[in-house]
Amino acid sequence: MTGEPLFTGRDWDFGLLDRVYGAIQEIAESELKLDIYPNQIEVITSEQMLDAYASTGMPLFYKHWSFGKHFVRNETLYRKGWQGLAYEIVINSSPCIVYIMEENSATMQTLVLAHAAFGHNHFFKNNYCFKQWTDATSILDYLAFAKKFVASCEDRYGQENVEQILDAAHALMSHGVHRYPGKHALDLRSEQRRQEERQAFAEQHFSDLWRTLPKTASRKKRDGEDERRRQMLGLPEENILYFLEKNAPRLAGWQRELIRIVRQIAQYFYPQRQTKVMNEGCATFTHYRLMSRLHERGKITDGSFLEFLHSHTSVVFQPEYDDQRYSGINPYALGFAMMEDIERIALNPTPEDRAFFPDFAGCGDGYGVLRDAWANYRDESFILQFLSPAVIRKQKLFRLVDDSEDPEIVVASIHDERGYKAVRQSLSRQFDVGRQDPDIQVADVDLAGDRKLILHHNVVDGITLDGKDAAKVLHHLANLWGYDVKLLEIEEGETIAAHDGSPSRAFR
Repeated sequence: MTGEPLFTGRDWDFGLLDRVYGAIQEIAESELKLDIYPNQIEVITSEQMLDAYASTGMPLFYKHWSFGKHFVRNETLYRKGWQGLAYEIVINSSPCIVYIMEENSATMQTLVLAHAAFGHNHFFKNNYCFKQWTDATSILDYLAFAKKFVASCEDRYGQENVEQILDAAHALMSHGVHRYPGKHALDLRSEQRRQEERQAFAEQHFSDLWRTLPKTASRKKRDGEDERRRQMLGLPEENILYFLEKNAPRLAGWQRELIRIVRQIAQYFYPQRQTKVMNEGCATFTHYRLMSRLHERGKITDGSFLEFLHSHTSVVFQPEYDDQRYSGINPYALGFAMMEDIERIALNPTPEDRAFFPDFAGCGDGYGVLRDAWANYRDESFILQFLSPAVIRKQKLFRLVDDSEDPEIVVASIHDERGYKAVRQSLSRQFDVGRQDPDIQVADVDLAGDRKLILHHNVVDGITLDGKDAAKVLHHLANLWGYDVKLLEIEEGETIAAHDGSPSRAFR
């Protein structure tokens, strides 16, 4: 079925955007069967896009000096032609907010609507990580509350005092998330209603824990008291911001609330770190299918389709390892390649495909398999379950072992049956956020002495912390705790390094 093109030139207006959106929606719902939040399309300028870059892309955000620094840097690079801008930014909210650049051509506006308003939107709404950890219906209300609360604290306690807390909390942001779901879903809308009650309770609350010291020299009794103390403090605790918010002895109620705001925002972004390959792969696969179907139906011209293909191939380009542009595996390229291959396996499998993927090879419903994968996996499990030998060969993937104690690099896995499985397992581990981030936990507090906070870094694969970076972060941690902190790096039960941090005298 063919029809008249939706547009023939580069120019567009809001009426055209509405017609393009309707054409995309019809294909997305009838053929791909996508399930999305309502969309709110916002057209913005390049300066507004730079401003969105500076504040993590969110439409509402509290003020902080670091956002201005990022804005100046990005603006300078952009004005000098050293950095381009994204065609769009999409917000995981309901309605789903899609920012599109006014400088985009009609073809690019069509592309970004397909990519963001339908691809990313469907993934946000249906993937289990986002369902567990984000509250799309309330995030905008919570950001408005956070912005207002930070501004009120600056008026009451001074901008410098507020920034001290935010600086320290931002330094610990990657260690301010719960990695496992709790008993209740995150409800950001209730946070604003509970904040005043929580603050009043914190200001009046007194814990006997801070004045109760061991009074006996009995080792057995002291061990029991130590264990009871750790239980009362909920130790060990991997969410460092959560521990500080609940237990730091010198923080006022408003300071705890600032830490809580940073922690909630860190938790909101956590699923995006877990699903980079899948999220971008879903959006890229979706826009490719939608744009191809529009072209087949005659809704976009050959010239527009060539403009789209030029942009698309740039997005999924994977530089070779010896290319100066190489910076690792392109998540767009890997995600798109895997999703195209899943569709191929479902429709036209080879004997090799049937051996590796007996559950869906030849099932005839490629989109159905993809929708199930988009809903029920994150990057490491998706790669572990769906990376095929065909994609491994196409992407030229091998498994290398680079041991610092060995002068040579070893090619440990090649393109054979055993090698395919080893490559798949090794690559999936590289996309496991739990392995990318250092495993640092609050282990104990020396209440009997100087109240020093003790943390453990469980070393994985022999990768230790950079001493200078650790010292800076521990300084921020000590500022929030109010006393000295010590971080022990532990490998196979042995302490191999130690780092210390002390609070600033000027910190208030």
